[in-house]
Amino acid sequence: MNWFENQDQEGNKEQTGKKREEQKQNEKCEETKQQKGTAEISKSKTNKKPHFDQNIYPCKIGSKNFSQKSHLNALRTDEAKKPFSCLSCGKKFPKRSSFKIHMRTHTGEKPFSCETCGKSFGYKSSYKLHRSIHAGEKPFSCETCGKRFPHKQSLASHMTTHTGEKPFSCETCGKGFTAKWRLKIHMSMHTGEKPFSCRNCGKSFRLKSFLKNHMRIHTGEKPFSCVTCGKGFTAKWRLKIHMSMHTGEKPFLCRNCGKSFCLKSFLKDHMRIHTGEKPFSCLTCGKSFRLKADLKVHMKIHTSEKPFSCDTCGKSFKRKDYLACHRTTHTDQKAFSCVTCGKSFRRKDYLVLHMRIHTGEKPFKCVTCEKSFARKDCLSLHLVTHTDKKPFTCVTCGKGFKIKSHLNVHMRIHKVEKPFSCEICGKSFTQKNHIVRHMQHHTGEKHFSCGICGKSFTQKSLIVQHMKHHTDKKPLSYPLYCQVLKLALRHILFLGF
Repeated sequence: MNWFENQDQEGNKEQTGKKREEQKQNEKCEETKQQKGTAEISKSKTNKKPHFDQNIYPCKIGSKNFSQKSHLNALRTDEAKKPFSCLSCGKKFPKRSSFKIHMRTHTGEKPFSCETCGKSFGYKSSYKLHRSIHAGEKPFSCETCGKRFPHKQSLASHMTTHTGEKPFSCETCGKGFTAKWRLKIHMSMHTGEKPFSCRNCGKSFRLKSFLKNHMRIHTGEKPFSCVTCGKGFTAKWRLKIHMSMHTGEKPFLCRNCGKSFCLKSFLKDHMRIHTGEKPFSCLTCGKSFRLKADLKVHMKIHTSEKPFSCDTCGKSFKRKDYLACHRTTHTDQKAFSCVTCGKSFRRKDYLVLHMRIHTGEKPFKCVTCEKSFARKDCLSLHLVTHTDKKPFTCVTCGKGFKIKSHLNVHMRIHKVEKPFSCEICGKSFTQKNHIVRHMQHHTGEKHFSCGICGKSFTQKSLIVQHMKHHTDKKPLSYPLYCQVLKLALRHILFLGF
């Protein structure tokens, strides 16, 4: 029994071992089949072409449909990355803080205020840059000239003055600029676009900064103050001009004539005198000007605009400086005095012209005969003598004149008009300079003195003739002297000497 039992046990063990081996083989076969099946499925998926003409995946938020689900999912992930959307402009942001900062551009909120000057800023970075101005920090220095700057971008802009680099070019005219904001200003000249308007007076500007400076006229704000005298200014460049009065600093030198200027822009405008450049042209009549301000004044001729009115008499003027000069006629104040002879003037430019009598300076030269003049208007009158044109004609007798003032004097012959009367003897004159000369007979004034013998004369022509006695030149004969004097007097009457 024991042997049979042993045999049965051994047989059962063999059968169970065979069954295990068969099970293992079956499992391996099933694994290989599954691998083949998955490979075929993946191949079928990769080889399967999407139907681009069928947009079967619609977006629930928008109206757009997608051909593939992956594209729709990509859009959903982008939406999830930038969940904060601006209702004003539609711009999206990934963070609430970025969205909050952006909203300040629409609301105008400026939460960062300077404790020193009270200026406000919308961004913390702008506030930090501003604080460095008060602290006097200038950590960025130029390796070429050693000049220091508070901001890195200011140094980068300065470096172009040494390299001559102008990376920003105008697509219309090809002109190059050192800074992007300069190009932006220039481009508005071609487009004529002025998107920034003043709410108070309606005036438009090309740049927001220009509008900001303009608004100070209405508010009366003058944030730029002189540390020497405390005077306030609306713009930084105006303060810079004022400071040069205290320091006397004029670093920008003209190589042609040696004249110095406190601002580079002033030198640039001055250089056009030497080059003859007149870049500002009138669109109405085509006349060109050296300065933009001159063109602006000229344009008012076509529009007849005179925005500056006198409070005393109501007279209107095209320019603010013309009004300022006119206001002095209502007062007896003559603030500008000559240090040589003590004569006083209402205007500074009158004193400058007067000083040329003492210095003998005649900066205006005729290119035809090289004759020089102390005043520009005198040169303009002289230039007419080189032409045969007589554009001013008398409507009564048909006589022609080269200068309008000569026609005005002539017209008094027909009208028998003598508007200038002497208060002492009652004698009347057609011209103002005639009564001025006449008054010297009553007062005994003799403004023209000889520097050699001290003798005085009432007229300039007389002292010119007198000076010939002190020179080696032979004096003129009496009849010829009278003829020369007569011509000189006629010349003086017309030119107002």
